[in-house]
Amino acid sequence: MARVALVTGGTRGIGAAISISLKGAGYKVAANYAASDEAAKKFSDSTGIPVFKFDVGDFAACQAGVAAVAQALGGPVEVLVNNAGITRDGVMHKMSADNWDAVIRTNLSSCFNTSRAVIDGMRERKFGRIVNIGSVNGQAGQYGQVNYAAAKSGIHGFTKALAQEGARAGITVNAIAPGYVDTEMVRAVPADVLEKIIARIPRGRLGRAEDIARGVLFLVADDADFITGSTMSINGGQHMY
Repeated sequence: MARVALVTGGTRGIGAAISISLKGAGYKVAANYAASDEAAKKFSDSTGIPVFKFDVGDFAACQAGVAAVAQALGGPVEVLVNNAGITRDGVMHKMSADNWDAVIRTNLSSCFNTSRAVIDGMRERKFGRIVNIGSVNGQAGQYGQVNYAAAKSGIHGFTKALAQEGARAGITVNAIAPGYVDTEMVRAVPADVLEKIIARIPRGRLGRAEDIARGVLFLVADDADFITGSTMSINGGQHMY
């Protein structure tokens, strides 16, 4: 029986590529979204992947959302990809408390909210796959992104701790740290800044969303059960350590 997979922020950019790749590999996929109903419907119509609108930063909404996914797809969520994320960039001396809170809530607290909604069932079934999408900027830091870097760095610590808790229950928890990927979020960067970013990537190009999706497929496989607490860096060689 096909496993049910939930991808947060799963209708656009990296999340869309992950959703499509999982479906192609035989998973029953649910794509979460929070913003545009029109864009989500277009994605669902073109891919056949059902979409579910709920706020991943809201604990109760995640409980209800995960339950709705399980009911609609005919089984519990056994694969969770925490991909949802936003940016609200600004240097510290100009950053508002609202922009700090919004990024921490959506990018980091969401990982707790969704994981908490699936962890009991995973423990009972002795199987689970959780992949959290971090960032090269959570590893190396980035000027003007203290909120984003803090949230993504927090994801890496969250991953390692939860991996230790889940290991004996057959639950693996891993992270992927993408570099700069050719998505709407990155294309919004000013052209002169983007040119300098690409110049620092040894591979000489931006990543593709499919590059990240390929890593997710590897980590969620049933036979990837000896890989847990790891961070896979997919950044074209931009940051190595």
